[in-house]
Amino acid sequence: MPFDEPTAQASNRPAGPTAAGDGAVAEVMGELDRRLRGRYAIATGGQSAWAALQAWEDWAHHLMEAPGRRLELWRRAGQAALALARQPPTGAAQDDWAFRPEPADRRFRHPGWTTGPYHLLAQAQLAAEAQWRAATSEVRGMEAHHARRVEFLGRFALNMLAPVNFPWTNPQVVEAAWRTGGGNFAAGAKLLAEDLSRLSRGEKLKGLEAFRVGETVAITPGQVVFRNELMELIQYAPTTPTVRREPILITPAWIMKYYILDLTPPNSLVRHLVEQGFTVFIISWRNPGAEMRETSFEDYRVKGVLAAMEVVGRIVPGEKLHAVGYCLGGTVLAIAAAAMDRDGDRRLASVTLLAAQTDFEEAGELMMFIDESQLARLEDMMHVQGYLDARQMASAFYALRANEMVFAKLVERYLLGEPAPPGDIDAWLTDPTRMPARMHAEYLRRLFLENSFADGHYQVDGRAVALKDIDTPIFALGAERDHIAPWRSVYKVELFGSASTTFVLTGGGHNTSVVSPPGKPGAYYRVSRSEAGGDYVDPDQWLASTPRMDGSWWPEWVNWLDERSSAERVAPPSLGRPDADLPPLGAAPGRYVLEP
Repeated sequence: MPFDEPTAQASNRPAGPTAAGDGAVAEVMGELDRRLRGRYAIATGGQSAWAALQAWEDWAHHLMEAPGRRLELWRRAGQAALALARQPPTGAAQDDWAFRPEPADRRFRHPGWTTGPYHLLAQAQLAAEAQWRAATSEVRGMEAHHARRVEFLGRFALNMLAPVNFPWTNPQVVEAAWRTGGGNFAAGAKLLAEDLSRLSRGEKLKGLEAFRVGETVAITPGQVVFRNELMELIQYAPTTPTVRREPILITPAWIMKYYILDLTPPNSLVRHLVEQGFTVFIISWRNPGAEMRETSFEDYRVKGVLAAMEVVGRIVPGEKLHAVGYCLGGTVLAIAAAAMDRDGDRRLASVTLLAAQTDFEEAGELMMFIDESQLARLEDMMHVQGYLDARQMASAFYALRANEMVFAKLVERYLLGEPAPPGDIDAWLTDPTRMPARMHAEYLRRLFLENSFADGHYQVDGRAVALKDIDTPIFALGAERDHIAPWRSVYKVELFGSASTTFVLTGGGHNTSVVSPPGKPGAYYRVSRSEAGGDYVDPDQWLASTPRMDGSWWPEWVNWLDERSSAERVAPPSLGRPDADLPPLGAAPGRYVLEP
């Protein structure tokens, strides 16, 4: 008797373990692998060895295939050696050096570097750095981000070995030792022991304890008028009998604490705005722990920016507002503003972006650390921790400016024994925050790696938004020495935007450019205005054609805000609005900024 034909159900049944069981096992094994990779990432500071190795292999392979290029590098090295040999052994002014430092390079400014043999040591260092730049540039076939990474790693090693970092090859240290009979070394050793002791107890370095949040910094009077799980909203008390109708809402970055904009009174941008007759609100972000691991970038837009705007609208009803975003806060504000203007939400009188990027194609030296291997390593590390730790994040920023923020500080403190008195920005830099795992992964992948906002792929409420959706007037600030948001990248707001834009370029770095009160020594800026639909001017042509103006950019900005504010002044609003279920919750600076 023939066998019956098997049914379809029987023929599709797996012979071994069930598909559901296979999926569960694969999920467990995948989680195991991810946690192991995450633990390894924590041990290595979140750095991907493979990403670095790939860069070195890429460079070595393509240079090996270019014998002519290698001969050219040997020729350059020979010419450099001959140029150094022609230098007078007794010394030479820097204008007569064969290799001169860049204007921003402060390592060799001490007059002792013009005397022999130190002038030869300095020029040899500069020659080596120039040779390395030549060896890592224009290598045909090499990936651009690999070239940047190799150049940076080699430059970091050269900077570490520079003669300025050693007592016997630094004329300033030798002079101090001669003048004090070696007392500078004793003072440095004492300071080193004290610093190590303080750090072991979790305390700040000597002098930084003078800057206390709510006592000496972040002391502009105000009240917390709203609090949710992500942020507190602070409203500042007026100091003028009348104020402009339109309030200001500031969205700072959550990569550091908000009071970079409310330092000591002379350096407080918040206080300056209040004194100019504005009603000022600022977001103070919560410092996340592992419990906030699933907080998304979208949460910062909705529960941060939009929630704050809704509260401001209830306290100052019926008025538009001036929205201000700094650094990462400016990026999320730009996305929020694009969605608002796209959807016909007209609550904004203006948008100000301070050192904030909206296009990440040329996002500076941080792009060296952004590739698939490195992102996967960071994501696995944050998967274990639930956040990116402040120390892990700070190490990248310090490495990018190692000469100023690491090596010069070590020489100043421990070789000269004469540390400069710390300032309010120095204290703020030692008070960083963490980044939620999901948010930071989305930020790096969607904005840095994919550049989705500039390319028009970023989704808000199920629809793409882009910078061109903003038709509210924009004020954008860039800084000449900004290594986090390079000014040419910030300037692209004029290329991709469709709103009338005022662009200001100021001196300084990412933070010092923003903290630029009137009367600040050496402050200067350039400013231009472009109307919607106007011709685009490339950044180099803009720099050459835009005159430099002495002084702070703050008054320029206040005048710009004035032009977009109502002429009529009104009585200041109350702090909070109890009748709208918004009673004051406590005095500024609030609770979240004090959380470790």
